[in-house]
Amino acid sequence: MEVGIEDCLHIEFEYNKSKYHLKDVIVGKIYFLLVRIKIKHMEIDIIKRETTGTGPNVYHENDTIAKYEIMDGAPVRGESIPIRLFLAGYELTPTMRDINKKFSVRYYLNLVLIDEEERRYFKQQEVVLWRKGDVVRKSMSHQAAIASQRFEGTHPDNRPQHSGAAAGDQEIE
Repeated sequence: MEVGIEDCLHIEFEYNKSKYHLKDVIVGKIYFLLVRIKIKHMEIDIIKRETTGTGPNVYHENDTIAKYEIMDGAPVRGESIPIRLFLAGYELTPTMRDINKKFSVRYYLNLVLIDEEERRYFKQQEVVLWRKGDVVRKSMSHQAAIASQRFEGTHPDNRPQHSGAAAGDQEIE
């Protein structure tokens, strides 16, 4: 993510990935490439944006989940700030996009810079959150279904299983 004001400020914010599970850690760095304005401080926020409704009846609700001041004072060109943001301490839900075209939950990293005249400069980048347990439960339930079908003597497509029959053998009815 790049934040910039032409000929005054240029910042790069790198983070390790764009998809995180709910107990993950966002790791990244902020690089100051050009600094010609007096920055008082910088903060990073996690914003949850819920959208409900369709057409003209769309309702948006933004909620700031976390807010951290990551820098106090003026940075210099070439300076870098490491970021480590632990998600496990917050009550987060997985990202949901356009459920029945009526509901969505999205999360954003919001980088905010505030100068000495209290002007705010910000850049938002969407991150996808997912629940790690969902993948495991699906595969485990699928494996359990296959195991129970084997136990009952049926194949997953409801055909009887042939145990010990060679390729040329015929079934006796």
